[in-house]
Amino acid sequence: MALRQAVTVYNADSGDSGATTAMPSVFAMPIRSDVVQQVHTSMAMNKRQAYAVMFQAGHLCSAESWGTGRAVARIPRCQGGGTSRSGQGAFGNMCRGGRMFAPTKVWRKWHKKINQNQRRYAVASALAASAVPALVMARGHKIDNVVEVPLVLNAEAEKCDRTKAAVALLKSVGAYDDVEKAAASKKVRRGKGKMRNRRYRSRRGPLVIYNNDAGITQAFRNLPGVELCQVDRLNLLNLAPGGHLGRFCIFTEQAFQRLDEIFGTVDTESSTKKGYTLPRHIVTNGDLERIINSDAIQSKLRPAIKQQKMHSRKKNPLTNLGVMVKLNPYAMTMKRTELNALKARAARKSAALDAKRKGTAGADKATLKKRKAASKAFYDAMMEDEFSESEYESSSEEEEEEEDDEEDEE
Repeated sequence: MALRQAVTVYNADSGDSGATTAMPSVFAMPIRSDVVQQVHTSMAMNKRQAYAVMFQAGHLCSAESWGTGRAVARIPRCQGGGTSRSGQGAFGNMCRGGRMFAPTKVWRKWHKKINQNQRRYAVASALAASAVPALVMARGHKIDNVVEVPLVLNAEAEKCDRTKAAVALLKSVGAYDDVEKAAASKKVRRGKGKMRNRRYRSRRGPLVIYNNDAGITQAFRNLPGVELCQVDRLNLLNLAPGGHLGRFCIFTEQAFQRLDEIFGTVDTESSTKKGYTLPRHIVTNGDLERIINSDAIQSKLRPAIKQQKMHSRKKNPLTNLGVMVKLNPYAMTMKRTELNALKARAARKSAALDAKRKGTAGADKATLKKRKAASKAFYDAMMEDEFSESEYESSSEEEEEEEDDEEDEE
């Protein structure tokens, strides 16, 4: 974001604007949601409490394997008799009443190491995001009536020691809507957590950051959703709950002015963190679209080349004349020659058929009679030849039979 030079300090009693104070350099840091999410996940793991099943769970039965030779599995079986438990499998994770597979142990690796510089980067990024109204509203905070973001109150806010005065203070600067939103969101938790001293869940309200506790913690601690944090103990779990940037923060003037001392600037080191300076932006201007579309850049660029269509379907030139013409310009002439040859062949064939039809129609009737008579005579002659051959065959058969009879008589 474009860093403003100064921020207005509002009166804690009336909500009127007063003096101004310089904007700390930490609010100009890069907003890295990926770094914040990673650090938040690791930090949340460091608050876990060890849990495990009882070390004897599943092994409280006196069981022993029956060994081989009984046609049963070699799993340990409960001893004794007279009950249904006798002979049942025990100990194994597949058995009823047995132990679990790989029982949980208290010496599991619960905590995650986090690089110190990375943790500081995440805190600085979360602070910078809290000064962007769009990110604060996107996180769900009600800041429509808030006079300015980040909201800075004068030193009198730290002396507020009554809840009634704290409510009046928040209403005067338009921040009480977010408290009412948190109060209305109180719901019963799902699941077993209801039985473990965490029955209700509610949304987060504003985070009040102070320097000296002159009663401010006592005044704000009973307001639903409101959390307080001393400026030297800024915590990412409070600045970005759930790893989501844009927590609505209310600063006191002294705490706001100490941010440069705690985090330092790009050029000067922090006075409380040894050898630490704020991270620099990778690019001076992050609006790359504006840079690329500027006249200075566009005037030096070549005109855009129209990209050819990629992954087009390959066509077969043997079946597609258009593709063949691209490969062989003479293909069109060859195609025309082939078509002309086919047309000429078809014309010749049709002329021959027409001539044949005309020749048959012009023949004389006498000629046709002669042809019919000749074909009939040829047919009759063939039939006579066949009859004579059959007659010869029958006579020869009779003679052979007579000769056989004579031989039998002799």
